[in-house]
Amino acid sequence: MESVRARGGAAERNLRLLPKAHLHLHFTGSMRPSTMLELADKYGVHLPEALSGGEPPQLRATDERGWFRFQRLYDIARSCLRSPEDIQRLVREAAEEDVRDGSGWLEIQVDPTSYAPRLGGLIPALEIILDAVDSASRETGLGMRVLVAANRMKHPLDARTLARLAVRYADRGVVGFGLSNDERRGLARDFDRAFQIAREGGLLAAPHGGELSGPSSVRDCLDDLHAGRVGHGVRAAEDPRLLRKLAERGVTCEVCPASNVALGVYEKPSDVPLRTLFDAGVPIALGADDPLLFGSRLAAQYELAREHHGFTDPELAELARQSIRGSRAPADVRARLLGGVEEWLENSPAGGTSQR
Repeated sequence: MESVRARGGAAERNLRLLPKAHLHLHFTGSMRPSTMLELADKYGVHLPEALSGGEPPQLRATDERGWFRFQRLYDIARSCLRSPEDIQRLVREAAEEDVRDGSGWLEIQVDPTSYAPRLGGLIPALEIILDAVDSASRETGLGMRVLVAANRMKHPLDARTLARLAVRYADRGVVGFGLSNDERRGLARDFDRAFQIAREGGLLAAPHGGELSGPSSVRDCLDDLHAGRVGHGVRAAEDPRLLRKLAERGVTCEVCPASNVALGVYEKPSDVPLRTLFDAGVPIALGADDPLLFGSRLAAQYELAREHHGFTDPELAELARQSIRGSRAPADVRARLLGGVEEWLENSPAGGTSQR
């Protein structure tokens, strides 16, 4: 693989060779389209044209109807995962894709209640997922952990059950607790007890916020759930005081540019306020969110930063560093990946020399 290319007369380093951490990837959404098609055929699952047409579906989730359609497609894709072998395949392939994109650490997000009915219950489902993560990590060399996420559309008591379960498996690979689905529904503070359980159990608090709703959603994640990371968080760019708060606290925002555009949060890639967050000193971890539905994986997010926001190679390296620092990777893994970032920068693209 060549490590440089020419653009505007200048050579550029290959972003797939830039060591990075991936902190925002949903479980079913990590599936390869080809795998979904194979499993759908195996189990007789009828896929709508939006999932079987070979191109990412046209989505716009800024209104309730659009979000319902997005969730419906996600639920159909999830229904193709029915056995421990399916789970193992999904996780192994997600790891392989991440390694191909230069990731050295992946924290994959999952709500095990969504898989429990087909996998023998909540505890067996989580154990199957954790076993799959452990196996995939050993097979691919990618450091992997799990972030258990509650569903904002369900009762807060369900979130407490999940938080207790997540803490119980903290020594088996669970490193964080999240809150996903439509942030326009309900209040963050309704889930404060679940997040307190998770934090007291040593888990990172990483709820979604500031995607479909504005800056107040991010503020609620900080004030009510004491978030150490925020899933998305891009709408914080609309509030300078909130940007300062995020920067001062060192709260990493898991920014997913392709997802933001696909769901209609922003009209085009250049509208995503990546530069605003970066220049304000807010730590950023670029993520792919749901590649199955949005059509692009991790390295492509760095390409968007380069192509549409003018990020230089040193700035892209700093984005990679921020993703690594924002992870729950052990100190030795962080040090190795951060060293790899420096090596990537030191390998000058001048003259078009190919590095491997």
